[in-house]
Amino acid sequence: MPFVEVSIATGGDTADHLVALLSQIGFEGFWQDEGALRGYVQADRWSPAFQEEVFATVRLVVRPSAEGPPQIGVTRLEDQNWNEAWEKTIRPIHATEHIVIRPTWHRYDPAPGDTVIVIDPKMSFGTGYHETTRLVLRLMEHHLRPGMRVLDVGTGTGILAIAAVKLGAASAVGTDIDEWSFENARENIVLNDVGGKVVVRHGEVPTPADGPFDMVIANIQRNVLLELLQGMLDLLSPGGILLLSGLLTGDRTEMGDALAAHGVRPLEELGENEWIALAGTTDAGRPAGASA
Repeated sequence: MPFVEVSIATGGDTADHLVALLSQIGFEGFWQDEGALRGYVQADRWSPAFQEEVFATVRLVVRPSAEGPPQIGVTRLEDQNWNEAWEKTIRPIHATEHIVIRPTWHRYDPAPGDTVIVIDPKMSFGTGYHETTRLVLRLMEHHLRPGMRVLDVGTGTGILAIAAVKLGAASAVGTDIDEWSFENARENIVLNDVGGKVVVRHGEVPTPADGPFDMVIANIQRNVLLELLQGMLDLLSPGGILLLSGLLTGDRTEMGDALAAHGVRPLEELGENEWIALAGTTDAGRPAGASA
């Protein structure tokens, strides 16, 4: 389908902030070259009102320069094989010191101690190229214990659910509201030979009857995390581990206050560029979600 490309003259932390905000209003992909962030949204979403919303978001984040207001370019791109073009940019990556994410179309010879996850991303979130995916994987290495039951909310490619089992979890359930991600995650489960331990479901959060889970993971974004927080905690076993990301540094206070109000004790925070990931736990003697 045709897309609209929006080119914004900016980079660094400002570009990261824009990716987070533009993702929330419908942008589906981004790439950055020297001095510019390029974002893509389906052409049928574009309208004068939507353009004004985009421009207002950019003006909110990008400071005017001596040359004037932020430079923004808008180009309509006709239909092409977007997946093929995008695949060319994805190569094996060390998401952590020991976890390597390899797309299906590239070879990788693992070193001793490597955990290799094979992903055919097909435009779903979870390639290891975003900071939040790497941050959550690092937290998983620190806090996941053998035999855990894991829930991954907003699973995308299924990468975190698959990683959980490869790191020693007994089982993992991934959920996603996006039909494309649901199908993609199921394919990646087969690619990694974890079909007996990982399942994926189409939807938001399972019912409490599916729990409890020893670890609940969600790499989404702040507003969705706040909306789903109670439901996730209802599924977390007492003393279980909650891992959250998709958060900017500016989200730290609001997210921390919400977790504290729900009786979640902080364990660890990791950061990369403008992004953070949080680990917390519920007290073993108190039901998850109960106020402190």
